[in-house]
Amino acid sequence: MLLWPLLLLLLLLLLPLALLWQQRSQHARWAWLASLQHHVAWGALGWAAAWQRRKLEQSTLHVGQSQQQALRWCLQGAQGPRSPRRGSTDMSTFRNHFPLTKASQAQEEDSGGQVPPATSPQYPGEASLQATLLGLVALNKAYPEVLAPGSTACVTLTSPWPSPLPWLGHALGRVSPTGAKDPVALLLEALRSPGLRTLEAGTAVELLDVFLALEADGEELAGAIAAGNPGAPLPGRAAELRQALEQGPRGLALRLWPKLQVVVTLDAGGQAEAVAALGALWCQGLAFFSPAYAASGGVVALNLWPEQPGGLYLLPPGAPFTELLPVKEGAQEEATSTLLLAEAEEGKEYELVLTDRVSLSRCRLGDVVRVVGTYNQCPVVRFTCRLGQALSVRGEDIGEDVFSEALGRAVGQWPGAKLLDHSCVESSILDSFEGSAPHYEVFVELRGLRNLSDENRDKVKEIGTGSEWTPHPPSQRSYALSQPGL
Repeated sequence: MLLWPLLLLLLLLLLPLALLWQQRSQHARWAWLASLQHHVAWGALGWAAAWQRRKLEQSTLHVGQSQQQALRWCLQGAQGPRSPRRGSTDMSTFRNHFPLTKASQAQEEDSGGQVPPATSPQYPGEASLQATLLGLVALNKAYPEVLAPGSTACVTLTSPWPSPLPWLGHALGRVSPTGAKDPVALLLEALRSPGLRTLEAGTAVELLDVFLALEADGEELAGAIAAGNPGAPLPGRAAELRQALEQGPRGLALRLWPKLQVVVTLDAGGQAEAVAALGALWCQGLAFFSPAYAASGGVVALNLWPEQPGGLYLLPPGAPFTELLPVKEGAQEEATSTLLLAEAEEGKEYELVLTDRVSLSRCRLGDVVRVVGTYNQCPVVRFTCRLGQALSVRGEDIGEDVFSEALGRAVGQWPGAKLLDHSCVESSILDSFEGSAPHYEVFVELRGLRNLSDENRDKVKEIGTGSEWTPHPPSQRSYALSQPGL
């Protein structure tokens, strides 16, 4: 009964719009339509994000109940000898039936040795949708205008948003071709758009490959842009590309896109080295943002604070079911009892343990987080390292935790210096010292550093400024330390 009045109202609204449409030029029509489409899309996105934010508030306020529901959901339909009693979600029973396993063991037992996809399809995108909607709104708030029409391009076939929503990308006026299956076409479209403010890629490793390919095939790409393949010929833009490439990799992104502000990639294990390489060279001076932290079980953590360097993540209490295994210094294997999210202590480090509906195994991911705060009753964390991951340019096999501890002691010798964040890259990735012996390049973010002694100054080179000492951001500095293999 309500359908006819709604249709009549819609027709009445469309009539003046149609008249206005007839009075505009073709170019103005497209601009007006794009603007209208953008506003409607953001209106729908804002409404959906507000709804997801309310759900997140409720779940994080009642974290115990939310985790119990997540566990119950994971255990629904469980069958076989490993299954607990039907309907039982008691934590002691759950832990007894499902001992802790490592990622390699879980994959071998539950998927025949095949690695599951990064975004698991066993639940209908609730966590992925929440991360996407809240991430888009947070990014737009932190960096106004970066999601304006024509300001965003994705240069990889995969998207950094856990739930890509293709219709939304089109409505927001992204320059990337819809449904493109050729990565070269994506890169060409981005290169044709000098006004980009946001550069997207599925992961930092994929973006690193894009910039390496850009350097290798720069002349061919410039020729395609000059010849108008695709689109209209742009000889001026092709000349800008050639000139930017001639100046080397450092700061290349900002030379190609002077208005660029932020790089969006999806964070996951093994991405830190690529992020450090990109930040040191091609994407120097740009902010990095990941809307979520993903693992084989799906979205593990949400990033609601794009303006925070280094990545702050909220561990939500929904599916997949998350536990925290305390990391004991020097004896990580001794910790066998896990904690729930509400039991996490600020300042402590934990290894993430994930249970999803498909594998039904309490899988130790190897990802270590440090609790830096709380959001309602849930921990806010930084990802610090991966257990079992080591540095080696000459076969020395240095654990990440050992390296971080040594770096902390070294920085402590600089009067007033506080280590905020660091990354270490093997020289083979950056290739910035051609012909030199294998070595590490360590990027550190410091606060409170004033004048260094001549002895220490010789060991430190500020990123991108030579001998200049310009704070970036205020009262913080980033440095690159080139050290031989230890």
